[in-house]
Formats: sequence, structure tokens, C-alpha cells
Amino acid sequence: QVQLVESGGGLVQAGGSLRLSCAAAGRTFSTYAMGWFRQAPGNSREFVAGITKSGRRTYYADSVKGRFTISRDNAKNTVSMQMNSLKPEDTAVYYCVADPVGGSWSVSGMDYWGKGTLVTVSS
Repeated sequence: QVQLVESGGGLVQAGGSLRLSCAAAGRTFSTYAMGWFRQAPGNSREFVAGITKSGRRTYYADSVKGRFTISRDNAKNTVSMQMNSLKPEDTAVYYCVADPVGGSWSVSGMDYWGKGTLVTVSS
């Protein structure tokens, strides 16, 4: 089992940057693909970014490509996401996820979820 704890959310003006981090408890972190989903008020959860177990490949939603960068450190059991050029529509609760299989990047395919961290982007 993997326990995930997010940090780094907050309030930022449009055009600004934030860096989200996720700490994973467990000795098998490197056996999980990791990712970030988000849920805006009134919307369903959506995929934002994902990274393979080795960290060699990354995946992004079209809405964040070129602005967000996901990375992982398997030695420290952490995954991070640098968010630049933030827009008001990026306002959401951001969830760290872990998937022992990898590749689907669907809500139903993620085995473990953190409790989320709120990102608010003001216009």
C-alpha cells in the first residue's frame, strides 16, 4: 500500500508559478507510475500529468502542456509538478495518484489517491 501526502498548494495570481510536491510512504515507490489529477468546483476529476515508474516518460493533458512539468525522485519517494503561467481555469484541488500498472491515466485506473491540495489562481 502507498500513502500519499501533497503539499505546495496556495493562492497565486494569474501568470504566476507554484510547485506541488507529493511524498509517498512505502518502500516500493519506484514500482508505481505517478501522476496528478485535479478537480475544479462543479467539475469531475481530470488527468493533469503522469510519469512512468522510471521517470523516463511523461504525459500531459493538452490544457497544461508547455506550462506544467512533472518529475520524480525515486530515492526520496517524491513526485513534483512545477506549474508555470498559471491561469484562473487551473484553480482546483490537485491530487497525487499512484498506479502500480501505469499507462491508463484514468480516474478508475488509479489505485491510490492523496487527500489533495488546493490551488487558487486569481485573475
